[in-house]
Amino acid sequence: MKMLQCCAAVALVAVVTMAVGCAPKRVEPVRTAVIPDGTIDPAQWGKVYPVEYELWKKTGEATPAGKSRYKTGNDEGQERPDKLDEFPFLALLFNGWAFGSEYNEPRGHLHMLQDQLDVDPGRYKAGGSCLTCKTPYAPILQGKMGKDYFSKPYKEVLAHVPQEHQTLGVACIDCHNNNDMSLRISRGFTLGKALDTLGVDQSKLTQQDMRTLVCAQCHVTYSIPKDANMKSTDVFFPWQGSKWGGITIENIIKKLRSNAPSGEWTQSVTGFKLAFIRHPEFELFSNNSVHWQAGVSCSDCHMPYTKVGSRKVSDHRIMSPLKNGLKACQQCHTESPEWLRNQIFAIQDRTMSQFIRSGYATATVAKLFEMANTAQANGKQIDKALYAQARDHYEEAFYRVIFIGAENSTGFHNPSEALRILGDAARHAGKAEGLLRQALTKAGVTVPVKIDLELSKYVNNRGTKKLMFKPQNEIKDPFAGK
Repeated sequence: MKMLQCCAAVALVAVVTMAVGCAPKRVEPVRTAVIPDGTIDPAQWGKVYPVEYELWKKTGEATPAGKSRYKTGNDEGQERPDKLDEFPFLALLFNGWAFGSEYNEPRGHLHMLQDQLDVDPGRYKAGGSCLTCKTPYAPILQGKMGKDYFSKPYKEVLAHVPQEHQTLGVACIDCHNNNDMSLRISRGFTLGKALDTLGVDQSKLTQQDMRTLVCAQCHVTYSIPKDANMKSTDVFFPWQGSKWGGITIENIIKKLRSNAPSGEWTQSVTGFKLAFIRHPEFELFSNNSVHWQAGVSCSDCHMPYTKVGSRKVSDHRIMSPLKNGLKACQQCHTESPEWLRNQIFAIQDRTMSQFIRSGYATATVAKLFEMANTAQANGKQIDKALYAQARDHYEEAFYRVIFIGAENSTGFHNPSEALRILGDAARHAGKAEGLLRQALTKAGVTVPVKIDLELSKYVNNRGTKKLMFKPQNEIKDPFAGK
């Protein structure tokens, strides 16, 4: 009870502090120079803006170790964790899909395309679609190639990029207009269309809106629809039915499930065709979170102002505020960095606990579907109505679990919404389990009280690059046994 009262007080203080005393700081005028049209090479932009360019290059460096509890993939001296080793239930849920063979924590922006090239090749079987956020050439390629950009093999599309830039990740031109350095939406064929879906008048977007939307070009979830031959046909954001400031998990799931039965992949454990959810930072943050309501942008927290010599610039070494000494937080909050860090960890611990519990509950249901499918193949009569109801609840749970698992703040971007989503995931998984147990018992199948998830089978059988599964690799539930 004391913990809940404390959290409520913290939330109230945060709202009052930000709403009353934390209007976003005025952006200092920048002396601009025109960059020639079509200039993609960041080094050319760096000749005019050397301070920002040098900071951007630092995204290729490791971040300080020991600052973050959960996101350590780019920390100094740390091996990049694979989420499948950290959360073995994901290896079960993603089995049959490239994410089920390798799901590494990302490094900094400078490495984003190289990281994609380094993963299991199955991860980019979706063709050129996979390059949409990874290369600054994506808008040019999509404009020239049309539908072929989405459907052609990944390496074939990448070959259209100049060789010296085939490992170049996000660059200046992705976010800035080359004439005056104003912020721009370069991915009109994805984010632009999605904003139209929300009914947003893009001509009325403010500078503060843009300080979030340039990030939302990539830090969002997206879906890759397939044709009859399982070739990619597009990349779209599943925002239909939602509104600005309220892109809900319910509407995202409704849209993803409406694309069935094609799906993006087939889950081996259940045999179901499913879609996928990827890094939905913007959706979680913008859905009525405390910071969103206070007018805070992504850049305010992840690119705070920093002094370089006599100049004050937006820090282009983009990273978590945790790894930057919480300097961004102290623009608005007066508490000590230690106090702020403890509050962040408390939020993330609660989210992680719910994520682990709902994840294992959902994985248990997947194994029960496997049992039901086997029973049916052996001549048992499984009640179709119970099976269909269980599947409905299972998919609702599955998408909620992977939504929070793919979102990179461990719940901090919107704590109350993250816990609501995971609570609903656990509820749906529980209903699905009850329905399947009823269906199996009705068919004369004895169902054990505890379901063996066979996790070592899914974690170990992922190719020669993977170490053998060890239970201590798991991130433990911080509230287990309490």
